Amino acid sequence: MKLFSIIIFFIFFNTQQISANEASNWLKKEIDIILNSYKNTNMSKETRFLIVEDTINYNFAGAGIAKFVAGDSWVLANKENKKKYIKLFKRHLALNISSMMEGYSHQKYQLKNTDFDSHSKVSLIEMEIYHDNGSLTVTWRVKKSKERYYIIDLLVANISLVITKRSEFNSMLKNINNSLEELNILLEQQNKISYDKIIN
Repeated sequence: MKLFSIIIFFIFFNTQQISANEASNWLKKEIDIILNSYKNTNMSKETRFLIVEDTINYNFAGAGIAKFVAGDSWVLANKENKKKYIKLFKRHLALNISSMMEGYSHQKYQLKNTDFDSHSKVSLIEMEIYHDNGSLTVTWRVKKSKERYYIIDLLVANISLVITKRSEFNSMLKNINNSLEELNILLEQQNKISYDKIIN
């Protein structure tokens, strides 16, 4: 019985490690796509951003994050405003990540500790970014769904991007009576300003 328990534990641990390693390898490829776009000096800023945006749109659980961030306003909104909001939020997310990655695009990084939470089925992948004054720790939360990996959150120095965005958006929504329609107007304006800063 004891031997059986040891075998089951070994299989379980090994399966977890394989899942974590697969997620880590997948993440490295996606990060390198973004970083390599910054290394191409012949590429325009606009083209570079579009590559980043496509990569993020494809690999982030954008719709799920958008719904969580919108909170109660999501339930109150109609289908048209929900659809527009998800599109605007995904661009907002891409602009945020692009801006952050730009600051570290020429630095070296290493994917270090990788853990797999068997309860939530989420891989936690720790990334160390090295710069002249030390290093920065970024933790990616990755989940597999329908044979594909998705990034469901990003923690910079233990601060969750998703939770930060929810707090930020809740403050905005309080001032507009939880109207997703009005939030879309604000988000569209904000995205335009951020986009102009990135490409110019």
